[in-house]
Amino acid sequence: MSMYKQLSKTWQSIKESPELLQLMRERLPKWRRGASVKRIERPLRIDRARALGYKAKQGFVIARARIRRGGSHKIRPKAGRKPKAMGVVKFSPGKSLQWIAEERAAKKFPNLEVLNSYYVWEDGISKYYEVILVDPNHPVIKNDPTINWICEKHHRGRVFRGLTSAGKRARGLYRKGRGAEKVRPSIRAHQRKGK
Repeated sequence: MSMYKQLSKTWQSIKESPELLQLMRERLPKWRRGASVKRIERPLRIDRARALGYKAKQGFVIARARIRRGGSHKIRPKAGRKPKAMGVVKFSPGKSLQWIAEERAAKKFPNLEVLNSYYVWEDGISKYYEVILVDPNHPVIKNDPTINWICEKHHRGRVFRGLTSAGKRARGLYRKGRGAEKVRPSIRAHQRKGK
């Protein structure tokens, strides 16, 4: 069994491993105290990062993003309304938390493009994702034939247009075949009847 496959199996069974669980419990307080989007030296889940296109070379950046769990917490209106029209609870954004994490990382590093992201951990308050970012103006990236597609002009701001994996999943584009006729080219192109 290859090293990456072994690492992947370890991450899948991390909740059952007391040593790894203890290690994550020690790390979480530092993560909570730190910034919500923080650049880190190397990926925590190297197997997942490599599978999603990360390479340990110049031009690649990893950022850990912390996102609050749950739906939108809205302030209760002061003026009178029917309880149904209050709009306080059971409101969820039209995006996944992973997509929101990618967007926040892209705003923090405006000169980089989001390649992909993956789940790392969660606690009672937050979820943590690691976002892979690429510098499209770096000469090493421009000379790498496997990643230099991201340097093209039409990939600018791709995360904000839902072109990453998390964005496509939230837009319903991973469904194929019967029942998915109205999700392409977009949900808005079919009067929002795709989902």
